[in-house]
Amino acid sequence: MSEVIIALDFPGRTEVMEFLDHFEESLYVKIGMELYYQTGPEMVREIKERGHRIFLDLKLHDIPNTVESAMRGLRKLGVDMANVHAAGGIEMMEAARRGLGEGPILLAVTQLTSTSEAQMHSDQLIEVSLEQSVLHYAACAQKAGLDGVVCSPLEAQQIANECGEEFLRVTPGIRPATSDVGDQKRVMTPSRARQNGSSYIVVGRPITKADNPYEAYIAIKNEWEHA
Repeated sequence: MSEVIIALDFPGRTEVMEFLDHFEESLYVKIGMELYYQTGPEMVREIKERGHRIFLDLKLHDIPNTVESAMRGLRKLGVDMANVHAAGGIEMMEAARRGLGEGPILLAVTQLTSTSEAQMHSDQLIEVSLEQSVLHYAACAQKAGLDGVVCSPLEAQQIANECGEEFLRVTPGIRPATSDVGDQKRVMTPSRARQNGSSYIVVGRPITKADNPYEAYIAIKNEWEHA
């Protein structure tokens, strides 16, 4: 299954509900830190009650026991997808898998799409190439029993080659050709992302900030599905 996930990058409940009112069909949406820290678990429950699936993008990164306990809580919320930072290590990722269980999709974040190779070298003191770092994190996530990774679409096909097509590649940093890239550095259009091996794409501002969000969503969905 391959789908478009809409990033609900809004400051509060009112804006989210006004946005979702544009849609009659069931969506796959992403709740990130901005929204979750303002609205809490109730926002997850309310969106689930509307029939939408949820990628809860909190990027957990802590000691294994804490991450396992946190994931048990997220499982109770009925999230469909969650994630951790691969930099937390294999033991932490294994703990996350135990906590979330085998039903929901569990991903590991490799390198953020806002991170350039130069920044990775200077800020993280990782001396290998960005691609090597991403592939290493993906291999660790697979070893830990996770379902896939969050990565740039630029690395999706290489991860599929190394880890297999069933290992999911969920890719933010998606922008239509006419859209502003904002703070993303490693970006790709929906059609190119599909051709380059993305399993799911995450799209925010090109849909949420559009004059007609429904039309923007359909246009991106069509480009993705017919690539």
